[in-house]
Amino acid sequence: MIKQATIDKIFDAARVEEVIGDFVQLKKSGSNFKGLSPFSDERTPSFMVSPVKQIWKDFSSGKGGNAISFIMEHEHFNYPEALKYLAKRYGIEVEETEQTDEQKEQASERESMYVVTDFADKFFQNQLLSTEKGKAIGLSYFKERGFTRETIKEFGLGYSPDEWSAFTDEALRKQMKLEYLEKTGLTVVKRDASSGIETKKFDRFKGRVMFPIHSMAGRVLGFGGRILGNAKNQAKYLNSPESDIYHKSKVLYGIYQAKQSIAKEDRCYLVEGYTDVIQLHQSGIENVVSSSGTALTTDQIRLISRLTQNITVLFDGDAAGLRASMRGIDMILEQDLNVKVCTFPEGDDPDSFAKNHEETEIREFLEEKATDFIKFKASLLMEEAQGDPIKKSELTRDIMKSVAVIPNEIRQEIYLKECSKIMDVSERVLYSTLAQLNAKAEKEAERQRKSRPQENMAVVKEQQEKSKLEEIDPQYELERNLISLLLIYGEQNGEFVDYILIENEEGELELETVRQEFKVYEKIFWDLKEDLIKFTNSNFQAIFQNILNEFKQKNQLKIESFISTLSPDQASEVSNILMQHETYELHNWERKNIFVKDKTELEPRQVSETIWNLKLKLVRKKIANIIENLNEDRTEQNTQSIQEVMRYKHLENLIARKLNRVL
Repeated sequence: MIKQATIDKIFDAARVEEVIGDFVQLKKSGSNFKGLSPFSDERTPSFMVSPVKQIWKDFSSGKGGNAISFIMEHEHFNYPEALKYLAKRYGIEVEETEQTDEQKEQASERESMYVVTDFADKFFQNQLLSTEKGKAIGLSYFKERGFTRETIKEFGLGYSPDEWSAFTDEALRKQMKLEYLEKTGLTVVKRDASSGIETKKFDRFKGRVMFPIHSMAGRVLGFGGRILGNAKNQAKYLNSPESDIYHKSKVLYGIYQAKQSIAKEDRCYLVEGYTDVIQLHQSGIENVVSSSGTALTTDQIRLISRLTQNITVLFDGDAAGLRASMRGIDMILEQDLNVKVCTFPEGDDPDSFAKNHEETEIREFLEEKATDFIKFKASLLMEEAQGDPIKKSELTRDIMKSVAVIPNEIRQEIYLKECSKIMDVSERVLYSTLAQLNAKAEKEAERQRKSRPQENMAVVKEQQEKSKLEEIDPQYELERNLISLLLIYGEQNGEFVDYILIENEEGELELETVRQEFKVYEKIFWDLKEDLIKFTNSNFQAIFQNILNEFKQKNQLKIESFISTLSPDQASEVSNILMQHETYELHNWERKNIFVKDKTELEPRQVSETIWNLKLKLVRKKIANIIENLNEDRTEQNTQSIQEVMRYKHLENLIARKLNRVL
C-alpha cells in the first residue's frame, strides 16, 4: 500500500495537461486544451482538458476525471499502478507499506501478466549486460548494428539464453505462476493430448536477442525476438502470441519512446522493422515507429492520429516491397490523415541510411525526398505503364481507388486535378471513374447488408433503442445540480429570497417570504439539514460531505487540490459536472451567435429553486409512499394516514405555487 505522503507528492507534481499530452495531441482552445478522444474513433475533437481545474472530460464517451483517472482509464491500471506510473514520470520515490497475503491474492489476471512481462524484461536485459554469454553473443550483435549502450538501455534490449528453460526456471524460482508464463507466451508448455498433463516446458525465445514491445505508457506488453545465425528451420523474427495484454494490431513498436517527439514535431515517420526505429532514434530522428513487421492496421493508424495528422512512410529501394506497402497506405487516407512517402536510394533502408549519415543529412533528405502519396503513386504507376494503353487504363483505375477512400471531398478534387496532369488523362474521365468506384462500393455495401439479415435486424433494433429518449430521473438531476452549485459558487455570498413555513391563525401552514444573506454552501447545508434531507445517490452524498469538509477546514474550495481527495468515481463525476460548460466552447457556439451566460455569475434564485424543487420531489415521494401503504380496511391508522396525506398535499400546493408550478 502506497503511503499518503507519497500520494500527496504525486498529486502535487502531476499536471493533467502534461500527463494527457503524452497520449493525445492537445491544442489550445481558450483557457483549455482540446484533442481527439483516445477512447473512441472520431475525427472532430471532443476531448477537453482544463489546466486551471486540473481535470479532463471526454464528451464522446462521457468519461472524465483527473490525471490519475486518465491513466487508469487509458492504460487499464488500478489506482496504485496509476500512482506508480505518475511517480516514475515525475521522479518521485514511492514509499509503500507491506502488502498482506490477501492483497497479493487479489491481484487481477491482467496485472499478474504485466508482472510476468516486467520480470522477463529485466531478466533479458540482465542476461545481455551482465552475463558472459549475453555480452559475447547478444551485446556483440547490437554493437555490430551500431547501437550504443545508452540506446540499448533506452529501448530495453536484451538476450534470451540459448538454453531450453533458463528463463522459465528462473521465473518459477522467483514464484511466478506457470499459468501466466504460458498466457503471455514466454513459456511454451506441452501437454499430453489425452490427459492434459504437462509433459515439458521450454522458453519460446531461446537463443534470441530481445526487443520489448511497450504500450504508450511504457508497460511491457510482449516481445520480439531475433534469431542469431542462419537456422533454416526457425523464423528469423518471432513475436509474442496474442494475449489479454498484447494485441499486435493495436500496438506500434517505439510509440513509448516516440510519442512526445511525434506531438512536438507534428509528424510521425513509419518504418517496417525494430532496428529501423532504433537506428533513426539514435541518430536524432525520434518521432519514428514501426508496425512490428505486421500489415498496418486501422487501430495503429488511430493511435498515431491522436498525436499528429501527418504521417511519412519510409521505404527502402525494393520495388516489390513498395507496391505491397502502398496497399496499406489507403487505410491512412481513409482516416483523413496527410500521407507522404519517402524512398531511400537503392541498396539502402532506414536502418543503414541512418547508420551512415549525420542527423542534419537525414533530416535534409527526409525533407527533400518526402512526396505526397497520391502524387507519388500516380507518378510511379505511370512509369510502370510505359506507353502501354491497357496497362495505363488499369493503373488509372488503381490510383482512383486510393482517391476514392479519402473522406474529404475538397482534397479528393485537388488530387484528381493533380492526377489528371501527371497521368495525362482528362478530369472528366477521372471523375467518371471515381463515380463508378463509389457506386460499386455502395452496391457492395448494400449487398453485404442484405446478406446478413440477422445482423441487420440487430442493428435496426439497436438503433431503435438508441432513438428512444432516455427517462430522466428528476431527483438525480436535482441532486447533481446542487453539487454543481456547490462546486461553482460554493464560497460566493448571495442574498436569498426564501420562504419559511408558519402556522396562520386557523392553524394552517403558510409560506412567509424572507430575505437572508448566506454563502452558497451555508445556504445549501442548512436547508438540507433543516429537513433532514440526504442525497439518494451515494456518490453525490460523499462528494457533498467532502465539499463541506473543505469549506469548514479551509473556508474555500480549490478544485485542483480538492479533486485529489476523491475516489476515481467521484473525481469523474465532479469533472463531468465542471466541464459540462466547455461543450459550448468545443462546438464554437459563439460563431453561431449563440451566447451562453458566464457560469461565474451567481443567481441566488437558482440555488433556492433547486432546493425547493428537491423538497417538492421528496414531498411527492412521501405522499406516494403513504398511499401505497394504506390498508383496504377503514382503520384508525388509515384515517391518520389520510390526514397526513392531506397535510403533505397542502404543503405540495404551497411549494408549487411559490415555484409557479400548476398542479
